[in-house]
Amino acid sequence: MPGENLSRDEARERAALLSVEGYEVSLDLRSAVGGTDAGPRTFRSVTTIRFRSAEPGAATFADLIAPSVTAVSLNGRDLDPGAVFDGTRILLEDLAEDNELVVDAQCAYSRTGEGMHRFVDPEDGEVYLYTQYEPADSRRVFANFEQPDLKAPFRFEVRAPEGWVVWSNGVGELADGVWKFAETKPISTYITAFVAGPYHYVTDSYERVFEDGTRLEIPLGAMCRKGLARHFDSDDVFLVTKQGLDFFHDNFDYPYPFGKYDQAFVPEYNLGAMENPGLVTFREEFIFRGRVTQASYERRANVILHEMAHMWFGDLVTMVWWDDLWLKESFADFMGTFSMVEATRFTNGWITFANNRKSWAYRADQLPSTHPITADIRDLEDAKLNFDGITYAKGASVLKQLVAYVGRDAFLEGARRYFKRHAYGNTQLGDLLSVLEETSGRDMATWSRSWLQTAGVNSLTPQVILSAEGRVTELAILQEAAESHPELRPHRVAVGLYRRSPDGAVERYARAEVDVEGPRTIVGELVGTEAPDLVLVNDDDLTYCKIRFDEGSLAALRDGLGDITDPLARALCWSALWNLTRDALMPARDFIDLVLRFAGRETDIGVLQMLHAWANSALTHYAAPGWRGEGGRLLAEGALRELRLTEPGSQHQLTWARFFAAVASGEADLQLLQGLLEGTAKIDGLEVDQELRWAFLEPLAAHGVADEGAIAAELARDDTASGKRHQVRCLAARPSAAVKAQAWASVVESDSLSNALVEATIAGFAQSSHRELTAPYASKYFEVIERVWGERSIQIGMDVVKGLFPSLQDSRETLEAADAWLAAHGAAAPALRRLVLEARDDLARVLRGQACDVGTVG
Repeated sequence: MPGENLSRDEARERAALLSVEGYEVSLDLRSAVGGTDAGPRTFRSVTTIRFRSAEPGAATFADLIAPSVTAVSLNGRDLDPGAVFDGTRILLEDLAEDNELVVDAQCAYSRTGEGMHRFVDPEDGEVYLYTQYEPADSRRVFANFEQPDLKAPFRFEVRAPEGWVVWSNGVGELADGVWKFAETKPISTYITAFVAGPYHYVTDSYERVFEDGTRLEIPLGAMCRKGLARHFDSDDVFLVTKQGLDFFHDNFDYPYPFGKYDQAFVPEYNLGAMENPGLVTFREEFIFRGRVTQASYERRANVILHEMAHMWFGDLVTMVWWDDLWLKESFADFMGTFSMVEATRFTNGWITFANNRKSWAYRADQLPSTHPITADIRDLEDAKLNFDGITYAKGASVLKQLVAYVGRDAFLEGARRYFKRHAYGNTQLGDLLSVLEETSGRDMATWSRSWLQTAGVNSLTPQVILSAEGRVTELAILQEAAESHPELRPHRVAVGLYRRSPDGAVERYARAEVDVEGPRTIVGELVGTEAPDLVLVNDDDLTYCKIRFDEGSLAALRDGLGDITDPLARALCWSALWNLTRDALMPARDFIDLVLRFAGRETDIGVLQMLHAWANSALTHYAAPGWRGEGGRLLAEGALRELRLTEPGSQHQLTWARFFAAVASGEADLQLLQGLLEGTAKIDGLEVDQELRWAFLEPLAAHGVADEGAIAAELARDDTASGKRHQVRCLAARPSAAVKAQAWASVVESDSLSNALVEATIAGFAQSSHRELTAPYASKYFEVIERVWGERSIQIGMDVVKGLFPSLQDSRETLEAADAWLAAHGAAAPALRRLVLEARDDLARVLRGQACDVGTVG
């Protein structure tokens, strides 16, 4: 029988054969506490599935990944587990028209964040459980038909250790030692969920009266580990939740359908969050242990609203197969920002979207693995890798343009019809396009072919011709596409003309919207205007494209980028300049110079944080190796200067402090960091809380200033789950060959570390200042990755393959080694090959960037 990597063809065949009437699942989680971890720790899982077969006598299979199965019965007939269960599937032969399957299994607790994750809090020894399934890990917890289009109602019951509380999708009650949960609506297996343990739990409620007088009451809950309770600002979580529920009820005309709304912030979580109806799970890092900027609160609000949008896009109406993953993720990504800007205090969310979210899309869309938004997903491994910048951020960008194309009212009316027409069902691309055609009167098929069914990103460049009197006689937009993806698309864009005012500000004085078609489009509306200093194509960020500049505009940005008064225009210019750097059209040192000269004037804190990340990446990867030392010194000097000049106690000061720590390498800089840790140095207004202490300690460890004893002392100050992750990262960051060998072995040769500690170890191992120390592992990487991929879970496999790729060995030799591996491993798992191919492409881009930077010398 096939393995655990379910294919699309198998899913189609099974969906045509079966319809599922319901599940009853009983879990015994009392084994989560006590005992030892000598072998796999397991729990009992008993599942009853009632289903119909369109072909009596046919055969199919149920999905289950478990160490052992105790008993299997089909229609009252006992089956031999040893004969029908192969570790991932249960063979079911001679089906009746109406069937009942009962499976009694021992399932394993997880340490990888997949399935039933078990976490022991080092602070107090308490055990916490939660589940994470997408795309296909509910089969690690109970037997099922693991594909999104076999929806069914679920009844769950759970036995748990005494004193614990258990949550699931429905409302639960404890009776006679068993938690019993209300039956769910028909939902897919991957969005069922459990959270169990001694969580700190806070409640609230949401109420709404509709125009017809009906009243909707939604019980709200929020939870976290007890150790985080003192940091948990649940009032703000509930505020954003209620604002989101108001927005979606105002615009979707479909009441929230899943009863209660719990939100659980859980440890060692691989994702940002997961949209389980009635029980949304989030990474606990969204509970802030120290001072953070407004960008962090905005990010949390965006994720809360993204997951809430999924209650309609994804949970109520679900894609048939992972090909149409975008039907939920693109919409949730778009609606998260849309609702945040319109319903919460974070009214500048589209600036963050343009500067941060779209940069993820631009990178993904230029990789050799880029794909149309509607992707070709052959199997579950493909699906796991397609939770990417195309499916999320490019899809959301395209939907933003779609709203401009069909109009806001038509778009939202299309969504309303979509929910009502397909509630509790499954859909494909055509189902959405048909309702949008109804509401807009537009030809959605043509739009879809250009935007959803082709890959790649276009570049738009202004071409300006001026008269002798200094007025525009012609302004054209040139559209280009990569040779690999030559599609030229229709774009609705705004073109902004900017010039310097007498007081020195750079402001827009003319704007025109135009439909860009083909390689060259004339913007007739701007003919006759006064000559601009700067032409900004895609002003207001209406379309998805790479913005380019004519020579005059680029010169204006070099002279006065910080003088642009509009924060969105400024963010768009920064993003375009970063794309020029990544495309080897601007030397990395020129980009760093722009950051040094203008970042200190950036008012939007999220943009400033992105500039810091980009500047560090420019130095680490795209700058010529011979200039890195000088570039690092300049960045550290600039960061310290801004740190001292910025308003004391401000979020900008905090951001510059973190950036200074990230780029500090000189003796004086490291002494200052050590002094700030020890209290012998002070910067007015800067509070060095526990999270900032760890941020200062890591570079001290990486440069050999802080030893194992200093790291242990810091852990003693912060003996928590978060502190443990920081400690592991700092230990792996030390500049020692023995340390690197130990870190490598703990991740590659052992599976004893949890997912969070694997991530921390890899982050510490891969220090940009340790290129010589990690050089021996370049060849080892290519020797072990196929074995690691085969032996470990897909999540850990992805972490290792991506995290340990020798990107810091940025040489032609490493590129050739990657090419040699790809050539020799044509039969390797396609998902593994994709990860290596993407990392190889990033490295090739880095080498082109370094060559560009070298070209600036002399």
